[in-house]
Amino acid sequence: MNVESVLLEIDRIAGGRHADHTISEQMRTDPRTRRVFVAVTWLLVLEFLIGSAALVVPVLLQMRHEVPWIVWMRLLVVLAMTTTLFYFAWRAQRGFYWAYSRLRLFSKIFPIVALVTAAIPGLYPLWMVPEQIFFALILLGIAEYLSTDHMREAYAKPPKTPRAAKLVNR
Repeated sequence: MNVESVLLEIDRIAGGRHADHTISEQMRTDPRTRRVFVAVTWLLVLEFLIGSAALVVPVLLQMRHEVPWIVWMRLLVVLAMTTTLFYFAWRAQRGFYWAYSRLRLFSKIFPIVALVTAAIPGLYPLWMVPEQIFFALILLGIAEYLSTDHMREAYAKPPKTPRAAKLVNR
């Protein structure tokens, strides 16, 4: 089984109508594009390390008393999201427009969700609120890198393709 063919099938499902659209090789290999993805990768690594470290706290706390289920759920969601963002970043580096657009969109939406939930009194333990804020700030940094003029030019939205003419029975 060819791994790339499996990944292309995932791309087809995740990418929708733009699954096959890739940017030019020149833009993909441009040093500015590569620098952005190096920075984004390091920010995602930092995100993953913070999420993994945050997992240690409830494990240690569980030894003394019950940890609320919301803590476990949130940590699981953060690690799953970060893994998904790594996939998007990797595929975007390979030139896939859909992956870039999802990475850029999610790096703008997830911080809002993180900050709103962190602001709900009593939802998370006190130690988890700063972790939520750091999580949001890192994602906003990723969004900022992806929103530079160069990146928006490199990953310009594909032109609309004309839809097949609809047949009308009369």
